[in-house]
Amino acid sequence: MSANRRWIALSTLVLALLLISIDATVLGLALPHLAEDLRPSATQVLWIGDVYGFVLAGLLVTMGSLGDRIGRKKLLMIGAVGFGLASIPAAFAPTAEVLIASRALLGVAGATLMPSTLSLIRNIFTDPKERSVAIGVWSAMASAGAAVGPLVGGLLLDHFWWGSVFLINVPVMVLLVAVGMVVLPESRDPHPGPWDLPSVGLSMVGIIGVVYAIKEIAAYGVAHPLPWLAGVVGAIALYLFARRQNRLHSPLVEIRLFTNPRFSGAVAADLMTIVGLTAVVFFLSQFLQLVQGYSALEAGLRELPAVGGAAVAALAAGWLASRTSARLMVTTGLAMVGAGLAAIVMLERTTPYLPIAVIMVVIGLGAGLSTTVTADLIMSSVRKEKAGAASAISESAYELGSALGIAILGTMLTAFYRAQVVAPPGSDVSAVRDSIGGAVVEAAKLPARLAAGLLESAQTAFVGGLRIAAAAGAVLLVAAAVAAWFTLRRQPAEVDEERASVRVP
Repeated sequence: MSANRRWIALSTLVLALLLISIDATVLGLALPHLAEDLRPSATQVLWIGDVYGFVLAGLLVTMGSLGDRIGRKKLLMIGAVGFGLASIPAAFAPTAEVLIASRALLGVAGATLMPSTLSLIRNIFTDPKERSVAIGVWSAMASAGAAVGPLVGGLLLDHFWWGSVFLINVPVMVLLVAVGMVVLPESRDPHPGPWDLPSVGLSMVGIIGVVYAIKEIAAYGVAHPLPWLAGVVGAIALYLFARRQNRLHSPLVEIRLFTNPRFSGAVAADLMTIVGLTAVVFFLSQFLQLVQGYSALEAGLRELPAVGGAAVAALAAGWLASRTSARLMVTTGLAMVGAGLAAIVMLERTTPYLPIAVIMVVIGLGAGLSTTVTADLIMSSVRKEKAGAASAISESAYELGSALGIAILGTMLTAFYRAQVVAPPGSDVSAVRDSIGGAVVEAAKLPARLAAGLLESAQTAFVGGLRIAAAAGAVLLVAAAVAAWFTLRRQPAEVDEERASVRVP
């Protein structure tokens, strides 16, 4: 495959990734608009937001392995068509139930696209240095999509109805299929073995159960039994899945990959980076809107330094790793995210934007370094034939890290907030204590003096909780940096005839 065609193929693959990243972030702006039209219940609003992520996370391992078997290009094309088709009923959904079902179908299609893009890059770019650059571009586009999502959403919602944020997927997917059919090469495992359906079921139940439990406990606390039951069922299913994989001649996922220090260390570092990054985006978005008073779009624009830093670092990460070492880059990236979290501890309600922007740049740069190099490590640690399964593991770490970041650190913030906020007479105490958003809504119903007191109490409590959560996150990320330094210090035996794409001394 010529060099020009390789880079054209990469452009096609990152187009799919860019659209998925936009689709994952654009819904937040559309929710108020579709809520006015569809009148969903509170539970339905949650499912509209979460069902996409639940389905996608549950199917990543399955789809990654399926791509290894039937062909990654074929799976990508099927997923692209499915994503475009599922976007149409989502855009014109007459009821909340139809929208939830359409979002679930988008999750199915998204699960085919995510591992296919990275596994095709693994097979297209056989030269280690080229592959590092290609993965850097791939990672940068994921960051760019997260930044572009709110901007595209805001532009569309200013001129069109809420369904336009879904309908925009259709022409992009048509372009992806038209170009991809011509420029993308097919690749698959030549000896995949049978596809084990019990393993498929166990992986889906396990991942969905664990992710659902983490998100629900983070949102509603530990008192509700259903999330705990889902978590236990999910954990048991994952244990049985791992046990079954070790006994199969052709497993869905080669569990023994985790005995490779480079692979397991990279997966763990990837997960911890996303824990920190997700928590920062989650915390600072609320801080900018509910404490400093910016609109959702204004807050999104002010979060661009983090995304920009991540994109710049992703593009430079391969070059830097080839001249130093993967261990140094991953450790540095984790430490930078930890340092950014530590700096959040110093934020006040009235902190000007400039220091906040600097914090976000540092965190973005660190996340871009770490996630790009870990993705390269994960993909170069496996044979090309197993690229789909390895890519699925990488994406699953992302999904789990996102859930854990909000669950662990978000729970700390919420616990402190609920213990410190004071609800004035005449307000709904449960709404005030539920979240700072609830306090803002209640304040709008009160006389000016009581409203000002409530807002001050809620904002002070939120900032106090933010400091505690950020401090805990900083400790976690620094510990992860130390662990990465020791885990990645050895160069394992090569997995195939290729050289390691980055040097791990």
